[in-house]
Parts: sequence; structure tokens; C-alpha cells
Amino acid sequence: MIPVVHEFWRRVGILTGRERDRGSMSLFFALSSLAILMVMGLLVDGGGALNAANRTTSLAQEAARTAGQQLDPAAAVEGTAITIDPDAAVGAAQDYLAAANVQGDVQITDGGQTLTVTVQDTYDTLFAQLVGKSQITVTGTAKAHLQTQAGG
Repeated sequence: MIPVVHEFWRRVGILTGRERDRGSMSLFFALSSLAILMVMGLLVDGGGALNAANRTTSLAQEAARTAGQQLDPAAAVEGTAITIDPDAAVGAAQDYLAAANVQGDVQITDGGQTLTVTVQDTYDTLFAQLVGKSQITVTGTAKAHLQTQAGG
């Protein structure tokens, strides 16, 4: 007899005290799962963006080293100065960055003694796409300064 009464009240929409608790763990589980996914997304996308930033800095350093090897041969042979050949240095750095499939900017300052290379790249997010952020832009910068030794 009780199952029949219980079925009647369930169909009418009146629940007993025992059945009001049903589903309360589902809401807690859903909210907890969402929070865990958000933290995982922050860790994965944040770590990926940090790795991409480290990569751009490494590429900028290598491009600066490559450009720093492009000396002005005329001035060096004459012994008047040891400076960077600006056109060759910019070309070497841009070639290096193009081979790495990134964009960058090269500046030569201090009368051809210092190079600054800035590299821009993007990181394609995994979890942040769910909130509308599909890419994170990262930048790396490096400087190279010519060191000369007197008399040597």
C-alpha cells in the first residue's frame, strides 16, 4: 500500500522529506567539478604561456647573438672601430627569426655597439577558449653588447 501512496504523491508533486535530499550532492559535485576545471585551465594555459614567453626570450637571445657576429669589416680591418654592420646584423637576426617562424624587431644603438631584439609570438590556449580567450600574446627581449679588448 505504501508504494502506491508514494507513487501518488510523487506524481502530484509533493515529495516526502527523504526525497527532498535527492540531488543535493549533484549540485555540489557540479560546482566542485567546475572549480577544478577552472584551476586546471589556469595551470595548463598559464604554464603554456610561460613556456611560450621563455621560448620568445630564448629566440631573441639567439637572434641577438647571430646579429652581433655581423661586424663591419671595413672599420675592423682599418683598425678604426669594431662595430656592427647594421644592414647585415638586422638581416641576420630577421633570417634567424623567420627560420623560427616568429616576428621580431631589431634595433642597433650606441654607435653600433648594442643590439636589442624583441620577439612577439602567441600561445593558443586550451581551456581559456571556453571563456573567449583563444590566444595569449607573449614577448621576449634580449640585448647584446659588443665587448672589445684593448690591444688584443
